Amino acid sequence: DNGIGIADEEKLHIFDKFYRVGNEDTRNTKGTGLGLFIVKQVLDKHAASIHIRDNRPKGSVFEVVFG
Repeated sequence: DNGIGIADEEKLHIFDKFYRVGNEDTRNTKGTGLGLFIVKQVLDKHAASIHIRDNRPKGSVFEVVFG
C-alpha cells in the first residue's frame, strides 16, 4: 500500500486480535482491528504464511506464501 507505513515495534502485533496501529488520540481511520487477524487465521488453516515489509519510500508490502 501507499500509506504512512507501520513502525517496526508495531509490526510484532498487527496480526493480534483487535490490535490497531497508533493510538486513539491520533488515529483518523475507523476499524475493529480484526482484518489482519482474520487473514492470518485463514492462512494458518491453509498452511500459508504472511509477512510484512516496508514499501519504500512509504507504505507496507504484505507477502503471502502458500507452501
